[in-house]
Amino acid sequence: MHLVILGLNHKTAPVEVRERFSISRENIIKGLKHLPLYQTLDEAVVLSTCNRSEIYAVVDEEKENIEQVKRFWFDLSGSNEEIDEYLYTFYDEECIRHLFRVASSLDSLIIGEGQILSQVKDAYSIARGENSTSTVLNTLFHRAIATGKRVRTETRIAFNAVSVSYAAVELAKKVFGTLTESNVLIYGAGKMAELAAQNLLGAGAQRIYVANRHRDKAEELAIRFNGTAVSFDDAFTEVPNTDIVITSTGAPHYVVRPWAVQRVMARRAGRPLILIDIAVPRDVDPLVADIKGVTLYNIDDLEAVVDEHKEARSKEAKLAETIIEEEIDSIMDKFQYLSFQPLMALLSRRAEIIRARELKRIQSKLPADLDDESRRVIEQMTKMIVRKLLREPMKEINASAGTERENFYIKAMTKLFKLDMVGTAANFEQRHSSTASGRNEE
Repeated sequence: MHLVILGLNHKTAPVEVRERFSISRENIIKGLKHLPLYQTLDEAVVLSTCNRSEIYAVVDEEKENIEQVKRFWFDLSGSNEEIDEYLYTFYDEECIRHLFRVASSLDSLIIGEGQILSQVKDAYSIARGENSTSTVLNTLFHRAIATGKRVRTETRIAFNAVSVSYAAVELAKKVFGTLTESNVLIYGAGKMAELAAQNLLGAGAQRIYVANRHRDKAEELAIRFNGTAVSFDDAFTEVPNTDIVITSTGAPHYVVRPWAVQRVMARRAGRPLILIDIAVPRDVDPLVADIKGVTLYNIDDLEAVVDEHKEARSKEAKLAETIIEEEIDSIMDKFQYLSFQPLMALLSRRAEIIRARELKRIQSKLPADLDDESRRVIEQMTKMIVRKLLREPMKEINASAGTERENFYIKAMTKLFKLDMVGTAANFEQRHSSTASGRNEE
């Protein structure tokens, strides 16, 4: 049993690569439904955000099975282009450390931002809903979420933390100096768009317009921030006096095209237009940047935005790293014996079945007038015999956990005690067969 992570993020891949491997919620669900088809993947969780796409998996052999993890990822994203230069892989303890740092926002574009922990919870919830997690990833993600909460509670890493949306507004302020005379058009009505509207209002934006594919959601967000909802398809036509455009939709294609922007610029009498695209996949066609008077920023440009509290949070990040190492030590102790737990449980159960059966067989040979206390003593004695017989094998098994002898003992004990018919592999196959059967009935 090995933990594996395969993925890319804002540190290893530019937005034009990340968007090609961004995985929608719908595709994640579809993919996890078919996880049993990938026989070497025992468990999986998929985390895909604007800054990262990652697969967390449990495999039998780490080196041999990484290609299967990659195949699963390519099937999820619908792409199979070779991008090894952008990918990273982590195994076992490094896998745990990476997830804990992600959940604690230490691996984020902006350290201390609050959205990633919710995104980790959501990714785990989806996987649980599709029965693609079991003991290992359930244990790992429960602890990762708890670690993220602990870091935010015991450090001040989130103090004055900023979001991607806040950084976008700060970038606009750097360009214009002040937003008090600026009209802003927001594409999207999700959490990122909501935070953008909130920060724009706080920065004194004159008027906020909201465009969303679902008009009712645009109107709901506009009302909350005293703005105006406009048509998604004709937003530029309805708002020709826009100074700043912030896009944050979940569209799989460009929603802002060069022709629409070109038409607007022809009527702006030389007034500049700033577009800030914080969506992945991107909402704004990169060719828009070639239009005279237009400045286009994407999410990767936000990292350069000066954050006055960054240094303070970097100090808190060191405290967070200490917490993470404590949590890693704790969970590694638990994982050390995890691979043997099913085997030990099966061995104990088999011994108990034999003990109970043999005790029942001699009941008729015991004196008829034997009192309850004597029967209890005999019951307890047989239990102690079994326990003492299993004590040394159990100690030897525990001692081999995490060593090169581990696989030898698993195979040997399975064969010697005839546990193969109800062993861990059979249990896993049975669990996934019943899961697949249940899905086919839906």
